[in-house]
Amino acid sequence: MGKMVRFYVKMTQPVRNERGAQSLEWLGVAALLILVLGIISSAVSDNSDGIKGIIESIISKISNMVG
Repeated sequence: MGKMVRFYVKMTQPVRNERGAQSLEWLGVAALLILVLGIISSAVSDNSDGIKGIIESIISKISNMVG
């Protein structure tokens, strides 16, 4: 029975260590999503030319941010 407990602890230890890294990855995804939604909402509010104008505005805002 003792060998099974040691085996279980040895196998589950790496999984416990990855929980923090996985949380950081999800925070990064959420931050990226918020950034994209912010760009889209500012492009929509600045432009009333329809879909073509909105897409052009989004592309220009991304181009300005990238350089």
